[in-house]
Amino acid sequence: MLYIGCHLSSSKGFEAMGKTALEIGANTFQFFTRNPRGGKAKAIDEEDVKRFLKTAEREGFGRIVAHAPYTLNPCSASEKVRNFAFTAMEDDMRRMEYIPGNYYNLHPGSHVGQGAERGIEMTAELLNRIIKPSQSTVILLETMAGKGSEIGGTFEELKAIIERVEIKEKIGVCLDTCHISDGGYNVKDDLDSVAEEFDRVIGLDYLKAVHINDSLNPQGSHKDRHAPIGKGTLGTGAIAAVINHPSFRGIPCILETPNDLEGYAREIKLLKEAYRG
Repeated sequence: MLYIGCHLSSSKGFEAMGKTALEIGANTFQFFTRNPRGGKAKAIDEEDVKRFLKTAEREGFGRIVAHAPYTLNPCSASEKVRNFAFTAMEDDMRRMEYIPGNYYNLHPGSHVGQGAERGIEMTAELLNRIIKPSQSTVILLETMAGKGSEIGGTFEELKAIIERVEIKEKIGVCLDTCHISDGGYNVKDDLDSVAEEFDRVIGLDYLKAVHINDSLNPQGSHKDRHAPIGKGTLGTGAIAAVINHPSFRGIPCILETPNDLEGYAREIKLLKEAYRG
C-alpha cells in the first residue's frame, strides 16, 4: 500500500486537512504543530479532531506526521532556546494524544559550535525528559543534509542519539530523500546500498516515514534545497525507486516539495502511477 501525502496547513483544523488530503488524492499528510517559527499552539477543537478521526478511519488513511517548529533546537548553546524546546515538545506530546498512534517529526538540532558529540548528548537528554512509556506517539528524528552545525547528517549520528534514548519503542527515523542525497548518500544510483547502510547502522525497524523530495543540488552538497519531483538532481526515476523499494513500503511518504495544492495533486498522481503495488 502506498501512503502518500504532502505538508498541509493546519490553520483550519484537522477536518479541513483531511478533506484537502482527499481532494488531492492523498491518504496521509504532515502538518506543523504550531507556527514553524515558534510560538503558542492553536487550541485543540475536540469535535474537529473526532470528525477527522472518523474520516481517516473510513478512508483508510496511513499514519499522519506532525512536524515540530523549526526553532525547536534541543542542543542549542542557549538555555532559553533549550527551554523552549522542552516546553514546546512537552505540550506537543500532550496534544498529540488527541490523535493517538501517529508520528511527531523533529530536526535533531544544531550544536552551534559545541561539537557534534555534545549536541548528540543534549538531544538525547531532552528526549529522555520528554518521552513517557504511556505516550502513543512515536518521535521521529529526521535525517539532515549536514549543513552548518546541524546534527543528524549521517546515519551514525542518528544512531548515537537513538542509543542514548531509554524508551526505544517511542523513537524512530524519518528519512528525507533530498537531505540524505545532499548529505552524501547515493540515492539516485545506488539506493540498495543506502537502504543496506541504514539497516546496518540504525536498523530498518526504526524507519517510520519518508520525506519525498527532489534536490536542487548535487549529491554531497550539504545545502538542503528541495525541488519538485523530476525537476532536481535526483529525478523522477530515483523517487519512484524509493517508493517502490521494499525497505520503504507501507510507511507514510510525505511530499515537502515547493508546490501549491495543484502541484501536490500532480505529484501524488505521478507517484501513484509509478507505484508497483
